[in-house]
Amino acid sequence: MNAWMPSASLVGGAAALSAAFLWALASIWFSRLGQHLPVIQINLLKGFLALLILTMVLTVNGGTLAALPFQPLLMLVISGIVGITIGDTAYLRALQSLGARRTLLLANLAPPMVGLIAWAFLDERLLLRAWLGIFLTLGGITWVIVERTQEGSHSINLRTGLWFGFLAALCQSVAVVLSRAALTRSPIDALQSTIVRLGAALLVLTLWSRARQQSILPWRALVAQPRLIVWLLTATLLGTVLAMWLQQIAIDLTPVGIVQTLLSTSPLFILPIVALQGEQISRRAVAGALVALVGVGLLYL
Repeated sequence: MNAWMPSASLVGGAAALSAAFLWALASIWFSRLGQHLPVIQINLLKGFLALLILTMVLTVNGGTLAALPFQPLLMLVISGIVGITIGDTAYLRALQSLGARRTLLLANLAPPMVGLIAWAFLDERLLLRAWLGIFLTLGGITWVIVERTQEGSHSINLRTGLWFGFLAALCQSVAVVLSRAALTRSPIDALQSTIVRLGAALLVLTLWSRARQQSILPWRALVAQPRLIVWLLTATLLGTVLAMWLQQIAIDLTPVGIVQTLLSTSPLFILPIVALQGEQISRRAVAGALVALVGVGLLYL
């Protein structure tokens, strides 16, 4: 009797959920770092560190970036620049203009965008049940975000915030579809694709910072506060190295509309984390999480 083996799509879904969990966990340390370092410097630091670690892993495993097919390589370079350089910057600008709650709500535009773009350019068609699962999952996430987050007296710049929030969701969607095309149409693996995307994004971010005459690495702050190095290492390993690698594995194995939906579940993983820290979780937040879990279940029934 043959042992049960999980399908590629199921493995990809597990990888996407694991990435979402790691992003939620890493957000604790990234938020602490944000109280001491500028956001652009955090992005560059974690990027350089993650690129170094991933390149070492590739080398130890006998891998190489030499002789990669040009067209999928170009897709990954564009994906990194669009998704990480432009998309992440737009997301941070949206946070400044709208606050966390409204920005996270706009981020929920990404999964249906991904589904539509993948249908148009990759001919990936999702069943009606999968679309129901996507919207049910996003509905539960939205319910949790709206209930839990309090913006207080945050200054709102609606027009600017909506523009950058929409741009961030669109860039993320395009980047995911480009990654899917590169991974499924070439021998490039998830680790190689992660390194290429991150390297391209870092190059553009570095040039951008130098053009604006901004400091790239805050050595004085790190030397003065060694605990920042510990936070940076922890957050980078969890939220950049492992999470980005798992994301690329998921994109390679599972339709991207489903992947993006599962990646959007990070706010749900925050609930048990803050509960362990002593914060009380409301019944409404728990109900929203359960609705989202039903939606995730529909994606794989």
